[in-house]
Amino acid sequence: MSWLFDGISNWIRQFLIDGIMASFARIFGQVNDQVADIAVQVGQTPAGWNAGVFNMIRNLSETVVLPIAGMILTFVLCYELIQLIIEKNNLQDFDTFNIFKWIFKTFIAVFILTNTFNIVMAIFDMAQGVINNAASLISGDTALGSPEMMAALEASMVDMSIGELMGIWLQIQLIGLAMFIMSIVIFIVVVGRMLEIYLTISIAPIPLSTMVNREWSGVGNNYLKALLAVAFQGFLIMVCVAIYAVLVGTIASAANIHVAIWTVVGYTTLLCFMLLKTGGLAKSIFSAS
Repeated sequence: MSWLFDGISNWIRQFLIDGIMASFARIFGQVNDQVADIAVQVGQTPAGWNAGVFNMIRNLSETVVLPIAGMILTFVLCYELIQLIIEKNNLQDFDTFNIFKWIFKTFIAVFILTNTFNIVMAIFDMAQGVINNAASLISGDTALGSPEMMAALEASMVDMSIGELMGIWLQIQLIGLAMFIMSIVIFIVVVGRMLEIYLTISIAPIPLSTMVNREWSGVGNNYLKALLAVAFQGFLIMVCVAIYAVLVGTIASAANIHVAIWTVVGYTTLLCFMLLKTGGLAKSIFSAS
């Protein structure tokens, strides 16, 4: 009868091994798809990511926000003219050059306001060029679950008992749920950045309308810093992916299946944490409040 029990045991063990390998493939595929999508999402301009949303934001900005920005600009320019008059002893020491200076400032302010979207898109095009150049220089395969790795994992389970295989199967199910949550976090960070970009450019005319005045220019300057921060956040995200690529390259050499499992979880958790930090780090670098 021993041959019967051995046959049943071998069948159960092989069944568990096949289930574990299938779970591994599903988890690795889920993470690989999400990480690969990072480069695709980050490598697109606001206009290219979703043309429909971009056109809607541009429409709102030009039809709703721009008239308000025009009123603010009128106030700022009138305030600037009053300041020029009173700072020279109520026109007693007034220099005619100040009038030309005010006219020049008015021309610059109107030019900035009427070309707001071109200026904003120029900033994103510049940042996109940096990101695309970085993507071409960053080498490394971020894919988990190479054939060599999967073969090594399967070979390490051949001599395990049914109890050990059951324990690994239970771990895999819990880790699968955790990795699914991490995939959602990665999606939220990457897509959330694009939504933040759309929200930022939708209000662009208002802060840019304050650029020509010394006392009010802080609003516009801070806006440009925030714009640069969210634009170059994509570069920091690409660096995170490059670091992740280097780290996951060491998993294939893990001889112990438990080490491989928890290494995958650790590196993916690290990637999520790094992605969550990129927004604050970019704002810190550009001193954007």
